[in-house]
Amino acid sequence: MRIALLAHEKFPDRAKTAVGVMRYGDHEVVAVVDRDNAGKRVNDLIDDVPDAPVVASMSEVEDEVDGLLIGIAPIGGGFDESWRPDVRNALERGLEVVSGLHYFLAEDDEFARLAAEHGGELWDVRKPSPDLTVADGVADEVSAEVVLTVGTDCSVGKMTTTLELVAAAEDAGYDAAFVPTGQTGIMIAGWGNPIDRVVSDFTAGAVEEMILEVGDDHDVVFVEGQGSIVHPAYSAVTCGILHGSMADKLVLCHEHDRDSVHGYDQELPPLPEYVSLYESLAAPVHETEVVAGALNTRGVDGDDAAREAVESYADTIDVPATDPVRFGMDEVLDDIL
Repeated sequence: MRIALLAHEKFPDRAKTAVGVMRYGDHEVVAVVDRDNAGKRVNDLIDDVPDAPVVASMSEVEDEVDGLLIGIAPIGGGFDESWRPDVRNALERGLEVVSGLHYFLAEDDEFARLAAEHGGELWDVRKPSPDLTVADGVADEVSAEVVLTVGTDCSVGKMTTTLELVAAAEDAGYDAAFVPTGQTGIMIAGWGNPIDRVVSDFTAGAVEEMILEVGDDHDVVFVEGQGSIVHPAYSAVTCGILHGSMADKLVLCHEHDRDSVHGYDQELPPLPEYVSLYESLAAPVHETEVVAGALNTRGVDGDDAAREAVESYADTIDVPATDPVRFGMDEVLDDIL
């Protein structure tokens, strides 16, 4: 599928959906729509994803294209009205529009009408199945080992770490599965439950349902974590995934030099506290342990300095660690599996 990515004023640093799809998805990206960087190319801004032109609006995407994917996930998941002309253009061309927002495009009167008139499609990734229910507490009965990524904060690299773990495990000969729990992971995998949109009573059940679906068909299942147990907004989602997955092992993800909660004036706890927090919170439902760490060193210049940061992180949380993008997962894979 050939797609354009909408990432106005956020690409690449604050467009993690767009970057994630470019790095891990099967789609061919023909353009990134970002008015601030129009005229540049993707690789002028980020060099570890396939290159494409950056244009100011969807109307400037002249190549053959099958869809427009909204590559921004703002806090609160709202729709910015400045994006409307781009979505309108895509629907008038009969394209599919994929959105991970909490604002459902299919419930927007104009977009629904344009999709019907021109044969376009609207896929609201964050719209959960109506059939979800409470957990039965049976995710631990699957034959696969279940590994969950957890974080010190939101936007520290849990999805990236999970996908890198899947790839490394497969390269090592394991039959591995990816369980997506957020909009970007669902866009990449083509399936999944959007846990941050599920009724709170059903969050653990929504995770359990996915574990049961794939858990007996693979050697290991890697579950994408969300948020952080100390985040004032997202901790409920984090807890639901932790209890619903009944994970056998945890990988603690952190961004180097992150010392406050993303979007809030709140200091993060000392790193070692997260290990005991996650393990003790999980224990009444299913005992687990933090067996490895993943450190996001995107803000560190040079591999030598990044390696020192990773080693310091490993010492601090007392488990092996790596930067999954910079150094790969091979160094910690044996410790995890």
